[in-house]
Amino acid sequence: MPEPCGLRRALTSGRALIMGVVNVTPDSFSDGGRYRGAQAAISHARQLVREGADIIDVGGESTRPGAQPVSTIEELDRVLPVIETLADNLDVPISVDTSKPEVMQAAVAAGAGLINDVLALRAPGALETAVQLQVPVCLMHMQGAPATMQNDPTYGDVVSEVVNFLSARTQACSDAGLAQTLLLTDPGFGFGKTFIHNRSLLAGLGRLVALGLPVVVGLSRKSFARTVAQASGGGLADVSAVLGLLAVQRGARIMRVHDVAVTRKVLSVWETVQYATDN
Repeated sequence: MPEPCGLRRALTSGRALIMGVVNVTPDSFSDGGRYRGAQAAISHARQLVREGADIIDVGGESTRPGAQPVSTIEELDRVLPVIETLADNLDVPISVDTSKPEVMQAAVAAGAGLINDVLALRAPGALETAVQLQVPVCLMHMQGAPATMQNDPTYGDVVSEVVNFLSARTQACSDAGLAQTLLLTDPGFGFGKTFIHNRSLLAGLGRLVALGLPVVVGLSRKSFARTVAQASGGGLADVSAVLGLLAVQRGARIMRVHDVAVTRKVLSVWETVQYATDN
């Protein structure tokens, strides 16, 4: 089993990392419940690692627009068998995509080394649990809740508001006893944002990077990518990979993706050019 700090070791490599998504849900926007069973999810995760995933992110509650919450027991039943098996058999860090403190606790005990929280530890008891666990946490920005977040998202300056929110959450974590060395940030593409908001966030990503914490981006298969794909005539997987690369070029350290193989190819081409030396 990889030790919980495996993610921090991976980040010291200096290169961008790929986080492969494993949704153990019946209502995911991206795969329609294709991997809702534990065995299917485990097989899929192994395939993503073979394709080049550096991290596996396991989620048991959909946060797509319009999604309804599930009970803690149901979420635990979905994710724990997957995390336990993967942590014992894969040599990459395992992340749990959850906002519930009970799930955080159980998932880390099962082998997860990263908490990926769309609520940025704002649920009752979540911050206290994260302080107790002392594992890396990704804090994400979301305007509203999944059930209603896309109804009418409004900002004065979306980049400033996202940066200010994540800066405040970072400080709250630090004040509570969760060191900034354990924190990552995610601007939350598609979580309470229109196409224009997402485009502005991508263009202004450097302002979030300037906070000094590793930045995670989730552009894969989002409505933003679908709109770009339709306008450009490109395939959704290819467009998602290119958008992820644009984020990396602006300083993002981790791309959370569904299509690992094509993302790895695009990233490898860029790294070959970026880090080539004259012979």
